[in-house]
Amino acid sequence: MHIGCHLSVSKGYLAMGREALRIGADTFSFFTRNPRGGGAKAFDREDIAALAELLEKEDFAPLVAHAPYTYNLCSDKEANRDFAERSMKEDLERLEDLRGNYYNFHPGNHMKQGSEVAVRIISDSLNRIMWPGMGTVVLLETMAGKGTEVGRSFEELASIIEKVSLKENIGVCLDTCHVYDAGYDIVLDLQGVLREFDRIIGLSYLKAVHLNDSKNPFASHRDRHEKIGQGYLGKDCFTEVINCPSLRDLPFILETPQEDNDGYRDEIAMLRAMSEK
Repeated sequence: MHIGCHLSVSKGYLAMGREALRIGADTFSFFTRNPRGGGAKAFDREDIAALAELLEKEDFAPLVAHAPYTYNLCSDKEANRDFAERSMKEDLERLEDLRGNYYNFHPGNHMKQGSEVAVRIISDSLNRIMWPGMGTVVLLETMAGKGTEVGRSFEELASIIEKVSLKENIGVCLDTCHVYDAGYDIVLDLQGVLREFDRIIGLSYLKAVHLNDSKNPFASHRDRHEKIGQGYLGKDCFTEVINCPSLRDLPFILETPQEDNDGYRDEIAMLRAMSEK
């Protein structure tokens, strides 16, 4: 089982790797820059190289870097689209020092332009941002469908992937809270949801899973995370998710509300105990 959580990059890249080991993780997520703004941490290649060495030595699963929430590739404002595109390109160029990992982002909000317009804008941007031979796989995150969010359905994600040229560098990160809030009942029919995912997108594109319980009921389109087993999904759902043959080898990333990383340490230990050996 490959499991970790979201960690802060404030103390450096190697420090994140060491913290992951301390809390029992063998993967983790981090923001490529300030999640609410455009600032990026100073680029220290020696620090990143030290993390890469640690990841190899300790046999980590792929990391799942996360783009800031402020990116909106399908904004109705050109300046916002240009900012997102430039910043994502820079993020991916920096991640070349950590090749073989994932870069997850929220597809964006169409701002009443309609999902079909948004799908075209997003895929066109990705085709400009990505390049042959890049060492990172870009992941579209499944969304809860709040407001004008794009990615609320498997069909929307499939439409983006269909229009992206570099199929080997595109994939999906399935968020358990988001898909449940979007109307995919992984509590009562996980296997049915995965069959639908496979039919519409293809399980080969599923690269990572965000493990989050939900504060809101099924199909609420709210997107509020809860600790594992303390929300509407419940502990039994996560037992099935982490032991599912289609999912169990993927990196699982916790984004649950915790006061500190010791909360994640306890949650990771609980989930490892729930996994079938």
